[in-house]
Amino acid sequence: MLYQGIHALIWHRIAHWFYKHKMFFIARWISQLARFFTLIEIHPGAELGHGILIDHGCGVVIGETAVVGDNCTIFQGVTLGGVGTQKGKRHPTLGKNVTVGAGAKILGSFEVGDNCKIAANAVLLKPLDSNVTAVGIPAKPVKVNGVRLPKNKSRGLTPDEAQQLLDRIEHLERKIKKLELQIQNKKDERN
Repeated sequence: MLYQGIHALIWHRIAHWFYKHKMFFIARWISQLARFFTLIEIHPGAELGHGILIDHGCGVVIGETAVVGDNCTIFQGVTLGGVGTQKGKRHPTLGKNVTVGAGAKILGSFEVGDNCKIAANAVLLKPLDSNVTAVGIPAKPVKVNGVRLPKNKSRGLTPDEAQQLLDRIEHLERKIKKLELQIQNKKDERN
């Protein structure tokens, strides 16, 4: 009972009840009161499963349309946030048994599969399949089912990045051919 994460979750359950019953003012008032006492901000619209642990929770922010599955662990400074102001689903959905390291940011409306691990200070902007460990900024998978991915797979290029590289290579090859022609023309002029 001495963990601020437990207090925040209890307050959230109450605020969420009022939110679901369209008593938005009282729901927000309760969530803001909880934030004042716990330093954990959970929007009353967020859907939280059972068995969640918010450990050392100072600075945790969970947005309005976020969904957190059962038995997730969230460490201090984590944000489950949106990337826009549009209406509808804007925040991430975490599957069951997800661990989110200290300071990690998961931003956008996408799903993180069951049993995933997001490293401390990672910035996750894209969905993850189940049983994946992701690290970095932006976060990329480095393990699947506990097995380390080869470097070219773990930090591989996105299709857009690959196309940009191919376009750049084609552009440079055209420049090289043009320069080769110019050199050949100068050689021919000398002879």
